Amino acid sequence: MVKRVCVVVGTRPEAIKLGPVVPALRAFAEVDVVHTGQHGAVVGEVLALFGAEVSRGLRREAATLPVLTAEVVLGLDAVFEQLRPDLVVVQGDTTSAFGGALAAYLRRVPVAHVEAGLRSHRATPFPEEVNRRLIAPLADLHLAPTASARANLLAERIPADRVLVTGNTVIDALAAVLADRPAPRDRPLVVLTAHRRESWGEPMRRVARVADRLAAGHPGVDFVVATHLNPAVRQVFDQVVRPRANIRCVPPLPYREFARLLAVSALAITDSGGVQEEAAALGLPVLVMRDATERVEALDDGRAHLVGTDEDLVVKTAGLFLQSAVAGRVRHVAPCHYGDGHAAARVARACAELIHSEN
Repeated sequence: MVKRVCVVVGTRPEAIKLGPVVPALRAFAEVDVVHTGQHGAVVGEVLALFGAEVSRGLRREAATLPVLTAEVVLGLDAVFEQLRPDLVVVQGDTTSAFGGALAAYLRRVPVAHVEAGLRSHRATPFPEEVNRRLIAPLADLHLAPTASARANLLAERIPADRVLVTGNTVIDALAAVLADRPAPRDRPLVVLTAHRRESWGEPMRRVARVADRLAAGHPGVDFVVATHLNPAVRQVFDQVVRPRANIRCVPPLPYREFARLLAVSALAITDSGGVQEEAAALGLPVLVMRDATERVEALDDGRAHLVGTDEDLVVKTAGLFLQSAVAGRVRHVAPCHYGDGHAAARVARACAELIHSEN
């Protein structure tokens, strides 16, 4: 009898990291991709890059996290009741991932958690840190991207035989969209992204001032600032960043376009977890505008640097890296801690073994 797997996805980062997983799962199961609606049409656009597509979608009307969580759980419960999957796969730390894990658990459907074990050991990022902690006791299979993520799970008394280090599937995704690498640029390029909920408000205004100061202080460097779709966030950058020839503020770019931009950059400045991983894989230095990060591997080998949102510190640190960029001394060449581009195959193999062991 053909096995059935439901893959829950709700956001662009989930689509990027699950995109390579869906075709790998199809080697042994019928796969339904269920979109919770958190990030709208962009999810389908990203999945299409990997030959995947949304099978079913939930209606989203929530304006608050509690209501969104309830809608996701109730909506997925109805889907699982109809499809009766043998396994539910969730990824990361979103409300969609937590809702998917909870809905499956309550239906007594096994749960596989991709990118399990990341921990900041703080209240932030919010609500991601609590989401991933809540998923852990609900999951039957914990697919950790790194050894440190596995160690976190073991410290929480997750049985070792339920934890597997696979590498991060974002490296698979990056390799797929960068099969043909773009040509180097004549001028150094800096990519800046900011989207996390805890950065909204005054922290986001500080980020905008950082972008403005860097562009003013480094006229020989080009800056691309990818802002959040939230109109309030975009308005902050429109108000703070003054028009200059060497800086562009753009909405979130299509994933292939963004990856190609990152591949020819000299520096990334971000609060995004995925960008930290992608930059590390490309050997690109990254300044992390957060007070803590759960992606400690890049910190340990010097590819990533925690700078918080202190304007002066970010501007000063970026300036030091840009001096090296102008001199052509930036990229790391050591192997990346986040994976070898074969994580999706390991994820699929582990899921197949779990399904067969349950029967």
